[in-house]
Amino acid sequence: MRKTYFTALVAFLFFSVECQAKVRLPHILGDNMVLQQDTNVRLWGWDTPGKKVTVTTSWDNTSVSAKTGNDGLWTVSVKTPKASYNPYTITFDDGEKTTLKDILFGEVWVCAGQSNMEMPMKGFDNCPVEGYNDYVIEAKQFHGIHYVKIPSVMSMRPLDDADCQWKAIDPSTIGDCSATGYFFARMVNKAIDVPIGLVMANKGGTRVESWLDAANLQRYTTESLDSMENVRKFSWDFLRPLVWGNGTFRPILNYTVKGILFYQGCSNVGDPKGQYTSRLKLLVEQWRRDFAQDDIPFYFVEICPYFNDDVNGDWGAKLREQQFNAQKVIPNSALVCTNDLVYPWETQQIHPCQKRQVGERLAYHALHRDYGMESILCESPSVKEWKFSGDTCYVQIQNHYNAISRYEDIQGFELAGADKVFHKANARYYWTQGIIVTSPEVKEPVAVRYCFRNFQLGNVKNAAGLPLFPFRSDDW
Repeated sequence: MRKTYFTALVAFLFFSVECQAKVRLPHILGDNMVLQQDTNVRLWGWDTPGKKVTVTTSWDNTSVSAKTGNDGLWTVSVKTPKASYNPYTITFDDGEKTTLKDILFGEVWVCAGQSNMEMPMKGFDNCPVEGYNDYVIEAKQFHGIHYVKIPSVMSMRPLDDADCQWKAIDPSTIGDCSATGYFFARMVNKAIDVPIGLVMANKGGTRVESWLDAANLQRYTTESLDSMENVRKFSWDFLRPLVWGNGTFRPILNYTVKGILFYQGCSNVGDPKGQYTSRLKLLVEQWRRDFAQDDIPFYFVEICPYFNDDVNGDWGAKLREQQFNAQKVIPNSALVCTNDLVYPWETQQIHPCQKRQVGERLAYHALHRDYGMESILCESPSVKEWKFSGDTCYVQIQNHYNAISRYEDIQGFELAGADKVFHKANARYYWTQGIIVTSPEVKEPVAVRYCFRNFQLGNVKNAAGLPLFPFRSDDW
């Protein structure tokens, strides 16, 4: 009896060791994934230390091998073909084979940020996405759009894996895809006809500090790295520094991607002047380093008008100003203006329903900058200069593409005199003078603003129908 028990125990332990020895892949490497086309991509996983792992790709029938280190980690690089809707396989063999199926090649983009990027097509409670049913019905027309949602997980230490699964867009899966990400993918897919992969690594409510790593937080901020101190300081866990980058973003950093889409900033409203600009730049540098892609495109979204407890306050506008300044100091970046993408009745809606235009404006930048479609007009207009003369301010804008949306009834401008009190202004456009701004309450203006309040909607657009960025001439 004892001999039989001992033999069974040995057999069980042997079987357990064999099971544990089988190659283990991170969840992001899975069936239905989209790999970045026509480049060298990283594939990685874990196995018994000292084990040889052979990776065989079906598109070229070649194999490459790696030996695991003392930590059990192995990494290989494989050459991918040009984009294709044909499904391929990859086999990982350490003596026992694991095969991934239905792999496509195309363009892979990260969808990062807070809740307006996380917001799915089906919306949040009391926060719908405009036109949802129509997009469900047409979803089957856009084949080759796949997404993977990285679970929102906090961790004090960097995690190397996340429990996730790739899904192909169809009427049954579209509801859980990031709305902003989907509309970006839909437009790019329509324009260049290749598969699009979306890696959704985001968390609602997070600050930019939530994604910075420990070294950057310690060197460039005064944020605490003590978990209990942060629990006491931030009752809302989404505001805590470090932990979301460690738990939600770190698991994707070995994956080879084309670029990053970023929609975040609401939780940083109120930051001191210049702080958000410098920390966003720092975050982009961190991600480019960690992806080992120094010039990876970074396209981000201006926070929408929102009442922030007072529609006439300017703290939301000052964060938008910091975002605008960030695009000037972050190489290979672009900012999407959203001043026109809220309805007048959405003053207290922090998740505006017009997500299609946000995703499409991000896509315009990618198509123009990364996919050779230079005829696409992707830039929003911005102020070039202003001049005061008597009771009038003359405003010149750039990136107008030789046209603006209207000559008359221009809304959103304000003027102030030496008393620093702003009054609603009348504005009209004349091609030789620019936008001509006056106010009967301000006889000698010294400052001009456009939509520089928490919630203020303008109507100036360029020839592409893209809205004028809010601005101010003063520094009050």
